[in-house]
Amino acid sequence: MIEFLKKFDENPFCVELKEKEYLIGEGEPKFKVKFKKELSITDLMQSTSLALGEAYMRGDLIIEGDLYHALDCFLGQMSKFQTDKKSLKKLIFSSNSKRNQKKEVSSHYDIGNDFYKLWLDDSLSYSCAYFKNDTDSLNEAQQNKIERILKKLDLKPGMKLLDIGCGWGSLLIQAVKEYNVTGQGITLSQEQYNGFTKRIKEEGLTSQISVKILDYRDLQKQNWQFDRIVSVGMIEHVGRDNYDLFLSNVNSVLKPQGIFLLHYISALKEYPGDAWIKKYIFPGGMVPSLREIIHICAEYNFYTLDVESLRRHYNKTLLHWYHNFNEHRNEIEIMMGTEFTRMWELYLCACAATFHNGIIDLHQILISKGINNDFPMTRWY
Repeated sequence: MIEFLKKFDENPFCVELKEKEYLIGEGEPKFKVKFKKELSITDLMQSTSLALGEAYMRGDLIIEGDLYHALDCFLGQMSKFQTDKKSLKKLIFSSNSKRNQKKEVSSHYDIGNDFYKLWLDDSLSYSCAYFKNDTDSLNEAQQNKIERILKKLDLKPGMKLLDIGCGWGSLLIQAVKEYNVTGQGITLSQEQYNGFTKRIKEEGLTSQISVKILDYRDLQKQNWQFDRIVSVGMIEHVGRDNYDLFLSNVNSVLKPQGIFLLHYISALKEYPGDAWIKKYIFPGGMVPSLREIIHICAEYNFYTLDVESLRRHYNKTLLHWYHNFNEHRNEIEIMMGTEFTRMWELYLCACAATFHNGIIDLHQILISKGINNDFPMTRWY
């Protein structure tokens, strides 16, 4: 196992195993890892992320000091991880059927609204925030994100706005209140649907907002037409084989000269995804590259108006979530169990580290259906 770990030598660290210490790399170690038991080389070769991730979940791998700092130093070397795609084929390349994708989405988002309320902001925004200032709170940054998206959409009173993967509804609620539009949300999560429906009634917006449990593939079957469409953090659940189908359905309900904003976790190149994340956090999740989405857009006469990277904003968002998570750690452990709690803290810190290291990115693409010469010429937002 020590020989396997020696290749991760870009940032020096210390490994403690069987009361012996080993230095990996050269120089002063930046963090220390304690192994209660030695990991199987077979497991590390089959999936490095699964072997290390599961060891951390069990408590067989302990990080001394700050978990994020250690992962930030280590995960910049993910290109050295081993993944046996053949033996893990069913995990990495899961079915994109409607039934399976609904099950996969529910496995993450239907954990329970009470769980998410413990560490998300007041608006329950579960996506990248936007930090105008270093001192912005998470609440302020999530508000900034919603405002920025709505400004990019250039909404006008009376327009119809569709939110694909609407979450708990904060974006649509604000759009209706500030811009006097009508909103339609769709989701596959029963918990999010329940929470959003409750909020619509509490806000007195039942005549202006509707929410429906609906697969994006069924959009073209609806008798709907929208001036604006937004999708935040949803295409990651679609699967590489279905990106074209997703954009085809967007096209079917977007009016000519309509505007579409796609906000999603992206990658520099196409890859199938991480085995540990797929097994425990986002079953079926797939991160599109920027170039493949732009390429497909051309097939639907979608003109790219603007592209913005929010990679460092997502790093900061995740660190805020991790801070909140730790503040409620005891409650979460009682609610969900120790292994679950260790799994989620690893997820939050690992994601923050991979954004910081540029392994993944966050892009907002602003698109018009055909030429729209009435759209503002400058980045007024």
